[in-house]
Amino acid sequence: MSSTPPETDGAADTGARPDEPRSLRIEDWLTVIIMAALALITFANVLVRYFTNSSFAWTEEISVFLMILLALVAGSAAVARNQHIRIEFFSDSGSVQRRKALARFGSLMVALLFAIIAVLSVRVVWDDFRFEETSPGIGVPQWWYSIWLPVVSALITLRAIGLFIRQGRPGAFPDVPVEKDHSKEIA
Repeated sequence: MSSTPPETDGAADTGARPDEPRSLRIEDWLTVIIMAALALITFANVLVRYFTNSSFAWTEEISVFLMILLALVAGSAAVARNQHIRIEFFSDSGSVQRRKALARFGSLMVALLFAIIAVLSVRVVWDDFRFEETSPGIGVPQWWYSIWLPVVSALITLRAIGLFIRQGRPGAFPDVPVEKDHSKEIA
């Protein structure tokens, strides 16, 4: 007798879906690190406020930056896992071919959107660097914060392209019949 139920076949142990890229560990670990940093910064600020009736000036600026970065990293993971926002009434209705076409179109549009954001935000970073903008709270160069927008937007673009490619593979949509190549069968 096996301790693993036959219907799961051990796949539930990993927590990963078979169509999910292994490299999602990057986003998962970044999410953990960013959340831990947010918790530590907030906890430190609460302690300082409680004992001294003042607060660290830098905590709000760093926390806002980390929350924005967390949203972008989580967005990247959502795109790669095909869990991005969509109107399910339209995406899950109709024929299987229509659903596949809409899913691939959505992935392509996400890739296009974030590619445009990546390209245009490079100009923002360049302006921050060129004009020596500093952050309002602690006075560090503003480009230290803004450089992450084109970087993570490019990552989201790559994730959306990867999703588009995976959605085009045979078997990506279980209801779509996979054509069998009979020329390779042995008689």
